Amino acid sequence: MAPALLLIPAALASFILAFGTGVEFVRFTSLRPLLGGVPDSGPDARQGWLAALQDRSILAPLAWDLGLLLLFVGQHSLMATETVKAWLCRYFGVLQRSLYVTCTALALQLVMRYWEPVPRGPVLWEARAEPWATWVPLLCFVLHIISWLLIFSILLVFDYAELMGLKQVYYHVLGLGEPLALKSPRALRLFSHLRHPVCVELLTVLWVVPTLGTDRLLLALLLTLYLGMAHGLDQHDLRYLRAQLQRKLHLLSRPQNGEAE
Repeated sequence: MAPALLLIPAALASFILAFGTGVEFVRFTSLRPLLGGVPDSGPDARQGWLAALQDRSILAPLAWDLGLLLLFVGQHSLMATETVKAWLCRYFGVLQRSLYVTCTALALQLVMRYWEPVPRGPVLWEARAEPWATWVPLLCFVLHIISWLLIFSILLVFDYAELMGLKQVYYHVLGLGEPLALKSPRALRLFSHLRHPVCVELLTVLWVVPTLGTDRLLLALLLTLYLGMAHGLDQHDLRYLRAQLQRKLHLLSRPQNGEAE
């Protein structure tokens, strides 16, 4: 096992990479489609769906984007299997979660940096005529802000430090054991049912855009299928989530000692 002085910087580096990737993901999924970061070829230059299926200039970037998404989904799923996690724990010990977070961030960076837009491809919907051209982007912008605020608030319920691998290293350095061993049975049950705690909010970000072009449709459709397959909450999990959120909000709203005096 690596010394504590090496474990802490490794976990912090993984956290910084994941945080930066999350900021970049907000830009990729929200700011770029809402603020016009992709050049628009205009409706006259776009092809219909049947013609697009025969156009290599459209199919080639779509195939490339599909490969990037499959790389991300494959990495994210493979490293989450019990077999791979056991192998990583054997060789990397307490850094297993940090390594998973690092690989996920790198895979997502590849998707975002090498994504190929398809401006000449057909669109599923598009807000061009007034007043829709003004109000639809504004509505999408508001919904995206609400969705990202909900995502950040939901992370208060889930242990963000543990999700990023920091808590595992912290507990190991202090000799406290594995954080999951201290979780209640209800929390462990929830974690086994839900790998992605912000499913609905991410779906809103993916689908609610003023123009749903071909490459955005591919991104939204594939990630929707992936999120749906990993989602299995029931009423017991929802009640536990509600109770945890209320407890966290109560702790955040409780006055400090200096304010109480």
